[in-house]
Amino acid sequence: MPVNTDKIDDAVLALLYLTLHQGYRAWKGFDWDALNRLHDKGMIDDPVTKPKSVVFTPDGLEQAKKLFETMFEE
Repeated sequence: MPVNTDKIDDAVLALLYLTLHQGYRAWKGFDWDALNRLHDKGMIDDPVTKPKSVVFTPDGLEQAKKLFETMFEE
């Protein structure tokens, strides 16, 4: 079954926003392929690091907030 990875990436980015801490970091407990695609798209810094969290880029943080609000706010 073909899947739309852009939609998956949007969902992962929105859920990363749910785990936002320190204003710009998020826990990286998501699929590595999705995290790598988000890195390739410039939404997060390189996810292959020792810390258990990733750093949003400024554009990524803005986009994550918008997606989170669109997908999950009532």
